[in-house]
Amino acid sequence: MQVIPVILCGGSGKRLWPLSRESYPKQFLPLTSKNTLFQETLTRFNELKNINFSKPIIISNDEHRFIIAEQIKQIGIKQEAIILEPIGRNTAPAIAAVTEYLSQNGSEEALLLILPSDHLIHDIESFGAAIENAINISDKFDFTLFGIVPNGPNTNYGYIKKGKNSDENNYHIVDKFVEKPNHEDADKFYKSGNYLWNSGMFLFKNTAYADALEEYAPNIKKYASESVKKAKNDQDFFRLDKASFEQCTDISIDYAVMEKILSTKTNISTISLDAGWDDLGSFSSLWANSKLDEKENSISGDVITESTASSFLYSESGLLAAVGVNDLIIINMSDAVLVASKSESEKIANIVKSLNENQREEAVFHRKVTRPWGTFDSTDEDEGFKVKRLTVNPKAKLSLQMHHKREEFWVVVNGTAKVTKGEDIILLDRGEFVHIPLGMTHSIENPGDQILEIIEVQMGDYLGEDDIVRFDDVYGRVEK
Repeated sequence: MQVIPVILCGGSGKRLWPLSRESYPKQFLPLTSKNTLFQETLTRFNELKNINFSKPIIISNDEHRFIIAEQIKQIGIKQEAIILEPIGRNTAPAIAAVTEYLSQNGSEEALLLILPSDHLIHDIESFGAAIENAINISDKFDFTLFGIVPNGPNTNYGYIKKGKNSDENNYHIVDKFVEKPNHEDADKFYKSGNYLWNSGMFLFKNTAYADALEEYAPNIKKYASESVKKAKNDQDFFRLDKASFEQCTDISIDYAVMEKILSTKTNISTISLDAGWDDLGSFSSLWANSKLDEKENSISGDVITESTASSFLYSESGLLAAVGVNDLIIINMSDAVLVASKSESEKIANIVKSLNENQREEAVFHRKVTRPWGTFDSTDEDEGFKVKRLTVNPKAKLSLQMHHKREEFWVVVNGTAKVTKGEDIILLDRGEFVHIPLGMTHSIENPGDQILEIIEVQMGDYLGEDDIVRFDDVYGRVEK
């Protein structure tokens, strides 16, 4: 039986700030290998030769589409579709959009494997065996969940209580779902041996989910279907209709469907998965899955230690020296420094909340920001000015745009720039510069075969990234 992997690329990884940020979250970072977590999720299927996988469907928010396209290209994976959510509505509407996409393209009976894009799995063979078990019982059960065998009490996961079991296919009927427990209850669950962690991974038929939505969440079924019917193909992307999709209830698949099914029926099974799984939801879990030195330190970048043990030490920019500390998280980024107790690392999400409340860009962007045309690195900033270093990929072009609140000065330091300034087209070589007055339409293009590098100086009363009015863009970033 053919299985369609469905990769969910939502989530912002707030507890891994400042490594993970809203515009470039943890699933797109190489945290445990040379590949990113998203790439690791996709390449796992190549190792599972006994299962007939079709090309994956990826669903993501619009902002991350070019990161996804580039990372897929890097590993040579071909996808069935990249479906773009115009607005975040949690997992139930996201999966509904996928099932509607398949139904409207003649694949109503497809068997779907739903996987988050940011999970770590060490034992691929055991993972494959669990998927095969789920496929073998797919005619008996509408839904099968993959429950993680706990390695200790944990308060960060929801739990699945196992009901009656079948030794033949290593499955259990789901007895009930349990919310994230306190430590006392988590300890009881672990010691009982009757509970699994809810991994957020599922296997089910397309029609089963569509029927469940019709019964339990008709709002989602209706508007997800409309968003697919009114969707537009844009380059390699399938853009859901915003007006329809934003009317879907913002809710997870667990609350919208699974718990409601369980209250009326018993056709949900769970497969126990013991495959070295981790959702890398905190720095303590990232430390536990990192390569450690003789003093159990995880070290990345330019780091020197003395009398330091059991710590996660990461330096992106400059030298990081740690002396006489234990069980700490120390992250040195070019625009932010984090020092946290490893045991308290779950609370880093509160820092991100505070940054968002104060409209700090550090919650959203790294100092070096990736764009479809290249990157920009904000190297200096003070009241009234900002300095950026732009790199423009060969043959790439920035959108034709203007700003209401700032003027810009561009100096070419490497390559040749083709600059649109109002009605004029100007070629600039290394060492040459141009002034873009406030309110003037402008664009940069790299006509050459080498990276174009530009120093940009912005001056004005407001220098935020949202002061951009786009008129034309080859990457589809203009509102129609």
